[in-house]
Amino acid sequence: MSDLVTHLNAMATAKTVEALWALHTEKMATYGFDRLIYGFTRNGTSSTFGKPQDQLILSTQTPEYMRRFVQEGLYYNAPMLRWALENQGACSWRWMMDMERVDNLTAAEKKVLAFNKSMGVTAGYTISFLSLAQRIKGAIALTAKAGLSQDEVDAIWGTHGEEILLMNNIMHLKVLTLPYAGERRLTKRQREVLQWVGDGKTTQDIAILLGLTPATVEKHLRLAREALDVDTTAQAILKAALHNQMYVVDADN
Repeated sequence: MSDLVTHLNAMATAKTVEALWALHTEKMATYGFDRLIYGFTRNGTSSTFGKPQDQLILSTQTPEYMRRFVQEGLYYNAPMLRWALENQGACSWRWMMDMERVDNLTAAEKKVLAFNKSMGVTAGYTISFLSLAQRIKGAIALTAKAGLSQDEVDAIWGTHGEEILLMNNIMHLKVLTLPYAGERRLTKRQREVLQWVGDGKTTQDIAILLGLTPATVEKHLRLAREALDVDTTAQAILKAALHNQMYVVDADN
């Protein structure tokens, strides 16, 4: 069995996002891509991925880079993010360099480029995954290890690009099937009440079904909203579904 088939089989049978991400990042590092950022949202638009709290974000970048790039909002003006929102497939960061050379970048985009250069993020590829709806979007940035030029990265892609693209597509599709809680883990009871609301049950209905008081049901709904950092129960259901937390087999809480 080839190394690629063995790796794809390990990815296909991974049981958690964390295990899948560890497999994937380790494999990408063997091609020279040692700093990855993956993002997925169901709340995007034609011009943005939306707020970070509404996205699933996985990364092997440094905490300092992620703080500046994501939490402080630099990513809103990242040239390769603009490309990902408008295209599908894989793109060399040479596109960004060409845009800079012909002076087609905005001042905000040039600020992002300057920040990336200061952090050693200068060569790589971006993959924008197939999406059948405008609000649903996934993409990954593959940053090459320090010292590699874009010419060298393009040469690597010329030899291994098809298999790298395949592995990233498989990773993305697999992520969409796995529960991911991160720091926003729901308890079993919180999931239950959200499930019943999703089925159209009222607070009174849920109280009877679960043998609770209506006030206790409302408490679990409030705690679920707080755990998911949303304002409404409808948003909580959507976000829990995005992270595949609505229906979890053999949950440990």
